[in-house]
Amino acid sequence: MARVVVDVMLKPEILDPQGQAVQRALPRLGFDGIADVRQGKRFELEVEGPVDDAALARIRELAQTFLANTVIEDFAVKVEEKQ
Repeated sequence: MARVVVDVMLKPEILDPQGQAVQRALPRLGFDGIADVRQGKRFELEVEGPVDDAALARIRELAQTFLANTVIEDFAVKVEEKQ
């Protein structure tokens, strides 16, 4: 089995109030020097069989139609070594 990770993030032009709330709280918690925080989602998919071009294309289709709202979110697909 292989692991494929889909990271979903708000597009840069979309306001991220949750990320802003975290960023504002960091100095009060003693974490200085953080200029910006953006919140996203991470999906880890355990894939049966080889992760070839066809499997990645199918996962990209899954991400585009189900995991991400492509009007306001971008996504990235990558194969990750299992640990």
